[in-house]
Amino acid sequence: MELTADNKLKRLIVVGDRVLIKPQKESEKTASGIYLPPGVQEKEKIQSGYIVKAGPGYPIPFAMDEDDDWKPEEEKVKYVPLQAKEGDKAIFLQKSSFEIKFEGEKYFIVPQSAILMLEREEDLFD
Repeated sequence: MELTADNKLKRLIVVGDRVLIKPQKESEKTASGIYLPPGVQEKEKIQSGYIVKAGPGYPIPFAMDEDDDWKPEEEKVKYVPLQAKEGDKAIFLQKSSFEIKFEGEKYFIVPQSAILMLEREEDLFD
């Protein structure tokens, strides 16, 4: 199998209540026509981007009985699913996020609690 950028992203596993966001390309020019130097927009408190991957959610305690040892490992952990889904546009607090580079692209790892608002196009993936 040949590795492509899409394949490599599929190998990433986002943990818990976090999402992986590809930041939206912002205009380098203000509404009044002033060009901003690189880095000015990156220092903004609020960022936006598209969710590329989402974690399974918030883990919840699972009471195990003595006879539960036969259950597969994946059935022993339960999650409350996230509201955020892949493909959503997210507006989030940058101070709560972690910036990473993967295959030369910039991404943010953001906990769902730092997401202020989601925009979802229902028919985008149908």
